[in-house]
Amino acid sequence: MCHIPVFCWISATVLQNILEEKRNNAVKHNQADDASKTLQESNIEDTPKTLTQMYTHFLRFQIQQSRRKYDGEYTPDVSWDKDAIFSLGKLAFDQLERNNLIFYDSDLEACGIDVYKASVYSGMCTQIFKEETGIVLGTMYCFVHLSIQEFIAALYAHLFLDINKKYVFDQDSTEQKNKSVNMIDLLKTAVDKALESDNGHLDLFLRFLLGLSLQSNQRLLQGLLTQKNRNDQSKKEIVQYIKQKLESNLSPERSINLFYCLNELNDQTLVKDIQTHLSIGSLSSADLSPAQWSALAFVLLTSEEELEEFELQKFKKSDECLIRLSAVIKTSKRALLNDCGLTDKSCPALATVLGSDTNLKELNMNNNNLQDSGVELLCTGLKNINCKLEILSLKNNCITRRVSCSGCSC
Repeated sequence: MCHIPVFCWISATVLQNILEEKRNNAVKHNQADDASKTLQESNIEDTPKTLTQMYTHFLRFQIQQSRRKYDGEYTPDVSWDKDAIFSLGKLAFDQLERNNLIFYDSDLEACGIDVYKASVYSGMCTQIFKEETGIVLGTMYCFVHLSIQEFIAALYAHLFLDINKKYVFDQDSTEQKNKSVNMIDLLKTAVDKALESDNGHLDLFLRFLLGLSLQSNQRLLQGLLTQKNRNDQSKKEIVQYIKQKLESNLSPERSINLFYCLNELNDQTLVKDIQTHLSIGSLSSADLSPAQWSALAFVLLTSEEELEEFELQKFKKSDECLIRLSAVIKTSKRALLNDCGLTDKSCPALATVLGSDTNLKELNMNNNNLQDSGVELLCTGLKNINCKLEILSLKNNCITRRVSCSGCSC
């Protein structure tokens, strides 16, 4: 397992289970002649299309498996233990807020989990929650993967709202004690909290939270979530709220995550707009809004084709374009930024790219206007131990001999 990416394992588990269910149903109905056609049509409808759908199916499957293993239940419906999931969710959420991956007896007790029955949770959610015993630290608990903890935490936030009519953030604050909130309050607060995070530790939690707000996904959790909301209006309102946030000066990482959030909400309007610009080749002259720049970065990053070469002139010759698309440059192997009128304004973003875990091996910045100040800024990235750059071209950038980049590996 340690050599298999977790999402691949989850996807294989879910898809195999769906295929087996459809195949069994086809056999039961004696549709031997039309079995493959029925299987194909039903799989198109039921196959998960978003991250939230995939993890929801995975949770259902694991609970069904545990019921079969421990209770001998073989019913197609999931028998939810709401109290157990609520306690497990509280643990997941509280520790996620603290950015903790490892928990101890005291953490479980604080969430109402009997430490002597912790194995029950491991059994209830087979391969989701586990415990290990260390010689020095005693018994430690964790979720199999952080993404599973984030999904369970998002599910808990919905359960908490469902039961208490309050959102899970700042649960003990005096502002909430006499005030009931609705779904849109929870979602907007979660967006704000995620954007305030410096390290993005709430990014995936937010995607799951938004995905679980859709009635189509809540149907998979029937019997666990019972809140009825005006889904269409809530969806429109939160989509508009996210688009407003995209118009502000967000970091590339936060912006891209918001597009993943829109994808969980099945909204593709900004992405389709940018895809139209790409298809007609008008991006080099178009004046894009901040949201459109973010959409462009998202489209390029999620393309099925591996980006071997990034050429700035295909988009727009400016510092702003480079900064907005720095996340794309990070994934490419060769960046052609020459003859684009770049200045030292774009160098901090490039230095961050160079000093990060990047694929970039070659950087061409000939015929710009970086000057000494820009090269000095680049050197902070070049001297970083993570820098993998092999070829750097800086001809005709108004550089004097005063610039020193001692310690640089290039």
